[in-house]
Amino acid sequence: MRVYVVDDDPLVRTALELRLEAMGHAPIGFASALEFLRTARSLQPGCVILDVRMPKIDGLAVQARLKDERLDFPIVMLTGYADVGVAVRAMKAGALDFLEKPVSEPAISDTLQRAARQLARGQAQRDNAESARAALARLTPRERDVFDGLVAGLRNKAIARRLGISPRTVELHRIRVMDKTEVSGLSDLVRLALAAGITAAAEPLAAGS
Repeated sequence: MRVYVVDDDPLVRTALELRLEAMGHAPIGFASALEFLRTARSLQPGCVILDVRMPKIDGLAVQARLKDERLDFPIVMLTGYADVGVAVRAMKAGALDFLEKPVSEPAISDTLQRAARQLARGQAQRDNAESARAALARLTPRERDVFDGLVAGLRNKAIARRLGISPRTVELHRIRVMDKTEVSGLSDLVRLALAAGITAAAEPLAAGS
């Protein structure tokens, strides 16, 4: 697994990189938070081991920047001081773990195993989202209108009134939507919409719809 070590102490950084290499990982070191942030968007998925106390930009600020830029790296905070308050803030902000220097091999091994699982889940979600968007791209504009109505919780008659077409035409479009997206039911359509990042609020149904 790719591991990015961000620590301004060259001795600590080098020692940790050597240990990670011996454990079978592929570490890349950064001597400052700014150096890491300049290249973060172009980096391959991996775990970030991030020193809390660094000049100019500390670990918590780096964590916040990554979150703001929606860069989904598992983050492990590293400190030479027992600082419960910082640990709590880091964990609440989404850090995977908070380790004290010197880090024991069992501790870092366990943490990186969890980071690998988190990265795998994230990749699976991205693959699922890409597949869902590709499925929706196969729909015609009218089929997409019907799809949007269905995942918003509308029945065929309500969708027909909204689009100015007949319920029978809606049903035909619905069949084509199911066929093109390769799903078998409404629940699958809703899951497809959620995977593609679509959230549609249900609209009130008119009486008799």
